[in-house]
Amino acid sequence: MAAPKPLTLSELTSRLATAIALAPGVNDLWVAGETSDLRLARGHCYLELIEKDAQGTPLAKMRAMIWARDYNRIAPEFEALTGSPLRSDLKIMVRVRTSFHPLFGLSLTITDINPEFTVGDLVRRRNEILARLQREGVYDLNRTLPWPVPALRVAVISAAGAAGYGDFVRQLYSGAVPFRFLTKLFEAPMQGAHTSPGIIAALERIAAEMDSFDCVVIIRGGGAVADLAAFDDYNLASHVAQFPLPVVVGIGHDRDICALDFVAAVSARTPTAAAEFLASKAAEELERLRTLAAGIQLAATARTRREHTRLARISGELPVLARAIIARARLKVGPDTALRLADSARAVLSRRAERLKALAETLDALSPEATLRRGFSITRSGGRAITDPATLAPDEVIETILAHGSVFSTVLNTLKQ
Repeated sequence: MAAPKPLTLSELTSRLATAIALAPGVNDLWVAGETSDLRLARGHCYLELIEKDAQGTPLAKMRAMIWARDYNRIAPEFEALTGSPLRSDLKIMVRVRTSFHPLFGLSLTITDINPEFTVGDLVRRRNEILARLQREGVYDLNRTLPWPVPALRVAVISAAGAAGYGDFVRQLYSGAVPFRFLTKLFEAPMQGAHTSPGIIAALERIAAEMDSFDCVVIIRGGGAVADLAAFDDYNLASHVAQFPLPVVVGIGHDRDICALDFVAAVSARTPTAAAEFLASKAAEELERLRTLAAGIQLAATARTRREHTRLARISGELPVLARAIIARARLKVGPDTALRLADSARAVLSRRAERLKALAETLDALSPEATLRRGFSITRSGGRAITDPATLAPDEVIETILAHGSVFSTVLNTLKQ
């Protein structure tokens, strides 16, 4: 039996190309996948479409391209609706034709794209994050923290030199309110894969010196929807929701929204709006203090007036009351009572005078002068009384005090009994 004539490889690839081109169910289809290795060359767009499981493991992969004539139409429409250019790491829904090339193998040609699928995927992922935080019971923690009054010490998380940070600082220090804000920048990346871990690290640094701040502000200027997707991250949203200080989020433009806007204490939409919020809260506190001070002043003035009126009334009544009391006392004390009081007072005074005279005679009898008059004397040396001759030295001068004078002597010797 003769061996069969083999096909050439090009004949086989030609048959495969024809079979795929004519096969039902593989052309003009809408396919969902994630972009990878996207690049532009001579106006054409080349990329890979990948399908991954929940753990991120690739399940399928195919090469794809968008010819320049289609790319020039698809790309602007996609960016206008999503806010992001076509790039890698996006989930997209595309309309494709399947083809087989003898040299390049199986590939997809993209002829159209559905931008709403990409936007919807971001919203779906955000909703899943928020639902998980609600199940865990942490969704409302930061939003229900009491707002510090006033909040003047502000920890700011932003990229250094970012336009949004500059807008925030200029607005905060514009002098709209007479408060002195104190800010400290904690740098973190605000775009790309390191955004979430970078902001979490900044929050941890702030927590280490939490007593130095009243609140935290996370700010980033506007950007593409896909660029802001980094803020739709479970770990980051969980940290913000559970942070012990109130967090103000000002990310993107007015139309931008992310998971942090739902779990933070305040969603200010933009960096400038975040500064305006802090200034407005400070202004509210200033107005409250002014109102309180005005109330205190009014109350003090009214109380002072009442007391002045009361004092004037009492001052007018005192003389009348005093005269009335004296008159009533005089009526109670009759002539006989007055005479008895006078006699009693004189008797008491006489007894006290006799007592004082007796005490004076006793003191006089016991005085040193009385002792001297009875013939006794006092001997002193150097101002001290001498009671023991042994304390005297030969040739020491002593003074003998008598009733009517003193005698000075020189010690020849001493004799002790």
